[in-house]
Amino acid sequence: MRSDLTDTLRLSIPIVIAQLGVVLMGVTDNLFVGRLLGAVPLGAAGLANSLSFLMSSVGVGGLTVVAALVSTARSQNDPAAVNRLFRAGLRVAVLLSLLLGGLSALLAYFFDLFGQTAEVTALAQTFMLILSASLLPLLIFVAARQLCDGLRYPRVAMAITLLALLLNAGFNYLLITGAGPFPAMGLMGSATATLLSRVFMAVAMLLYIYRSGKFRPFLESAYAVLPTTKEVWTVLRLGIPGGLTFFFEVATFSLAVVIVGWLGEDRLAAHQIAINMASVTYMMATGISSAAAIRVGAAVGQRSSAGVRRAGVAAFLLSIGFMSLAALIFLTANEWLVSLYIRDNPAVSTIAATLVIMAGFFQLSDGIQVVALGSLRGLSDVNVPTLITLFAYWVVALPMSYVLAFPFGLDAVGVWIGLLAGLTLAAILLTWRFFQRVRRLPMLTESAPR
Repeated sequence: MRSDLTDTLRLSIPIVIAQLGVVLMGVTDNLFVGRLLGAVPLGAAGLANSLSFLMSSVGVGGLTVVAALVSTARSQNDPAAVNRLFRAGLRVAVLLSLLLGGLSALLAYFFDLFGQTAEVTALAQTFMLILSASLLPLLIFVAARQLCDGLRYPRVAMAITLLALLLNAGFNYLLITGAGPFPAMGLMGSATATLLSRVFMAVAMLLYIYRSGKFRPFLESAYAVLPTTKEVWTVLRLGIPGGLTFFFEVATFSLAVVIVGWLGEDRLAAHQIAINMASVTYMMATGISSAAAIRVGAAVGQRSSAGVRRAGVAAFLLSIGFMSLAALIFLTANEWLVSLYIRDNPAVSTIAATLVIMAGFFQLSDGIQVVALGSLRGLSDVNVPTLITLFAYWVVALPMSYVLAFPFGLDAVGVWIGLLAGLTLAAILLTWRFFQRVRRLPMLTESAPR
């Protein structure tokens, strides 16, 4: 088990950093907006970021299945299959970006349906339109990085994401304030910074893949003429349910933002601060989840049921350890964390500090459920997990959040109690599902080559 923990950790760390970099772009936007522009633009940017991430979640979550499929093909020594999966992933990324980007723009056009204040609606609408245009480079980057992750070269995406994060921070300052020759775009400068950073990520990833010798065995010219129709349908068949699983969770948190917005602008800004912190730890846990999917997929390719179990258990242990540490930080340093986001607004700071404590309580449930999803994705088990998340988040979490916030009068805290209930239920059911599936793998051997 020690070797499994070490291997999972070695694979997870670069993926975690890359995942963290992606979500930190939204955090960076909110930090600059909150510090430079104030609470109302912060709430608008946070709401637009949440809804845009919701629209992209089907694509981002769906494309992650490619890494597990690439890992399985590589463990079976089939470079042609790896090539077809890579090209199929890019094709699916373009298709989904056009569909989801169009839906995101349509959502922005009808933004007043969310019942926010007129100022928040006006700011968030334009912000979201710019983010809609950034879905194409984002999904191309996500699709391309699946080749790197599946072949166990996750440091590529990590390095590119960190560079993009620095670019995003620089562009945020320059375009919000209008420093030097750059125009002062205010809140829209933050959205433009995200767009430019995502374009850089897509271009840099594709250039590295096609110019690096590491990937040359999988990019032979003879493979370029091989049809990918079957692989495209495989990615869609497995990826869409997986993407919907991600969507149901992200939608829950995005709609929770809307519910909190009905409580007032100060609560919306406070909720955005707390949810930003929770999304950082969540995205780090998704890195461990991705490592679980890759290692489980490799064990399936080696026909090892023992390897599947070890890969899953190692990921669960790592996630529990990391999220326990995150919970401790949230519970003990909540006021200091909030001070990083906003100043000179005691009302927002007080509410946000309370919500950060609530975020600390659901860290374990969040970490366990996302690792269970990754482990099941490695087994190509996507349909039942989708139904589980639909039930846990939309039948339990959201209704409970609304009832506790309004009829019971628990305000924003009630929303977070509902989220905690849904995450905990999902963690229990998905973990049970994974170990049930492992017990039903009679066609696999009990050992795997190291």
